[in-house]
Amino acid sequence: MELGYSLSSEEHDAQTLVKNAVQAEQAGFTFALLSDHFHPWTDQQGQSPFAWTVLGAIAQATTRLRVGTGVTCPSVRYHPAIVAQMAATVATLMPGRFFLGLGSGENLNEHIFGGPWRSAAVRLAMLNEAVAVIRLLWEGGKQSF
Repeated sequence: MELGYSLSSEEHDAQTLVKNAVQAEQAGFTFALLSDHFHPWTDQQGQSPFAWTVLGAIAQATTRLRVGTGVTCPSVRYHPAIVAQMAATVATLMPGRFFLGLGSGENLNEHIFGGPWRSAAVRLAMLNEAVAVIRLLWEGGKQSF
């Protein structure tokens, strides 16, 4: 059994998230999940630092803690190619310690550009396509999809 730590970006600013990751590592947690949200769930939470910048800071502040997104949507707010680049970059900053958690998104955080909010079935199909694009890009070289 492993115990993980939730780094809630809705409840904490970027500096506190990094401090919490360091303390989680010191306390013996083996992994942490960082939420990737544009908006906090409630006004009282009041935070939403950019998860990918926070991941870079955590990479430099920790040495053993495995850290991943919990979760990133690679099809609405972010293009799959951008997610592939962001994840590959963070993985180079914490070799063997980064993992990418992906999901189909939810309205509050993915609907920020005002387009139509698609059904779960459509979003799942978009997620499957995005995963295929990300994996293809990670193969390296010139790719086409």
